[in-house]
Amino acid sequence: MSSSERSIKDYIPIFFMGGLILIVQILALFLSTPMKVNGMQTFEDPTQVSNSIYYIIMILVFTLFVLVALKKNMKWVISSFIYFAIVSTLYYIFFALLTFIPFLSGFEAIISVVLSIGITALLYKYPEWYIVDIVGVCIAAGVSALIGISLSVIPVIVLLLLLAIYDAISVYKTKHMVSMAEGIMDLKLPILFVVPKHSNYSFLQEKFKQGEKHEAFFMGLGDAVMPTLLVVSANVFVKSNGMPYPVLGAILGTLAGHAVLSALVMKGKPQAGLPFLNSGVILGFFAGVLLSGASIM
Repeated sequence: MSSSERSIKDYIPIFFMGGLILIVQILALFLSTPMKVNGMQTFEDPTQVSNSIYYIIMILVFTLFVLVALKKNMKWVISSFIYFAIVSTLYYIFFALLTFIPFLSGFEAIISVVLSIGITALLYKYPEWYIVDIVGVCIAAGVSALIGISLSVIPVIVLLLLLAIYDAISVYKTKHMVSMAEGIMDLKLPILFVVPKHSNYSFLQEKFKQGEKHEAFFMGLGDAVMPTLLVVSANVFVKSNGMPYPVLGAILGTLAGHAVLSALVMKGKPQAGLPFLNSGVILGFFAGVLLSGASIM
């Protein structure tokens, strides 16, 4: 009985991690409407597959930038870049939302700047795990909404497939993604989700040393963002009569992929998340398309 209770307790953080992904997807769907209304799409033609290649190149350049900075022991450069990205993303989120409040008309930009800088300052001053997670959810949802409204379904699927392959190579073959993650985790930034294994856990006191076990589960923000792109894109670009089965299928597919991934992570080895999560969201999406009879072209 005690063994069974212990195993159930061990899996509770995994359920919470799945809950964070679900919250990101719901919040991204909510943010996509005001962002689209405010014309925040990145590309004029969201159907171009070449747009996906643009994002792949950006990710590769950023990875190279981080690896070089780590090798030269210049983590402050990484921190500065990520803090700037946090302020920028939060600004877009607040601006999109505040434009829907009539009595704030004309003050959206100023309020958005103040809120964005204030939250980032709190994160810098006190990066405890729950602050990191809350900001991380907002960042992941905001980025997912911005890219999701900018790419139609086919470019998103191409992007997810390419990133799944890249993630598998970088974790299992070259292993540079594992090295990069270990190198920047001690920066205490919302580039990952943190779910403690016990109630006394403190992210502030966590020491990241290679090979040591941690008292929390970690998942990179990208593992939540990438499948959510298809959830948002399906909601924006796929028209279905009645229930939005493609969107629901994508959400359920993501959670199914997360369940499979979690089962492997519980064995104690680092896993590439995107092959499981992206496969799940794509399969779930197509199941929803078949169920609804919607067209994706």
